[in-house]
Amino acid sequence: MNQQIYIVDAFTNQPYQGNPAAVCLLEGAAETTWMQAVATEMNLSDTAFLIKTASNEWDLRWFTPKVEVALCGHATLASAHILWQEQGIEEQQLRFQTKSGLLTARREADGITLDFPVDLLTPIEINQALVDALGIEPQALYRGREDLLALFTSAEQVRALNPDQAGLATQDCRGIIATAPGDIPGIDFISRFFAPALGIAEDPVTGSAHCSLTPFWAERLAKSEMRAYQASARGGDLRVRLNGDRVTLMGQAVTILSGDIHD
Repeated sequence: MNQQIYIVDAFTNQPYQGNPAAVCLLEGAAETTWMQAVATEMNLSDTAFLIKTASNEWDLRWFTPKVEVALCGHATLASAHILWQEQGIEEQQLRFQTKSGLLTARREADGITLDFPVDLLTPIEINQALVDALGIEPQALYRGREDLLALFTSAEQVRALNPDQAGLATQDCRGIIATAPGDIPGIDFISRFFAPALGIAEDPVTGSAHCSLTPFWAERLAKSEMRAYQASARGGDLRVRLNGDRVTLMGQAVTILSGDIHD
C-alpha cells in the first residue's frame, strides 16, 4: 500500500530548526507493528499517524523509534500544519482523538494553538543516580505523570548539561526535563528534555513537557501567559498559557519533505 508521509519542522518558522516530526496520513486502520516499523525507519523523535473518522475528527497516534507514546506536542502541531497547509482542510479547529483524550488545534493568524491537559508535579527526593547521570545536582526534583522535572538555579547550568544517557535511562520515567529561569530577553524559562528510554537522547522541542512546565512556572512567576525556549542544538520557541486544568501551546511549523511509503 502507498501512504502519504511528510516531514515537518515544528515549533519554528525556519527550515532545519525546531523539532522534526514525520506525519503519515493513513487511508485505513494499520497494524501497530507496521506503524512502529515506519517510525523506526523515520528515526525522528516522533512519527504521527492520522486517520479521519466518520465524525469528522482524526484518530492520532505517535511513535518514537522505539515505542508508542501517550502524548506528543510537536508531532500534533506538525499534523495540524499538514492538514491545513498540504491537505486543504478548511476547518479552523481540528479535533484529535488520542491516548490522552481529546486534543484540539486552532489555526491563528500567527501560528497554531494546541489545547493539552495539565500535568501537575509533585516534589520528590533527589536520587544520587540522577545526580551522577546529570553531572550536577539540581535545586529540586519533581515527578509528573510520566516525566521527572529537575529545577536548576541558572539557565547556564541547563545549557551546559551533557548527561550520561545510560545513567538517565535507569530512571523510572519517560524522560527528564531540565529547566531554569530564562536568560534571554522576553523568555520566561528555558528547558531541555532527555528521553533515552524512548530512544531519544535529547528531544529538540518537546510540547508535552510544557504541560508540566507551564503550571510549574506559572506558579513561580505569578503569570499565566509566558514565552518559553527549549535550549537544544536546534532550539525552539513556544508561547504557553495556563487555563485551569488545560495548557495551550502556540507555535509555527514548516513542511520540509513530502512523499509516499511503498510497501
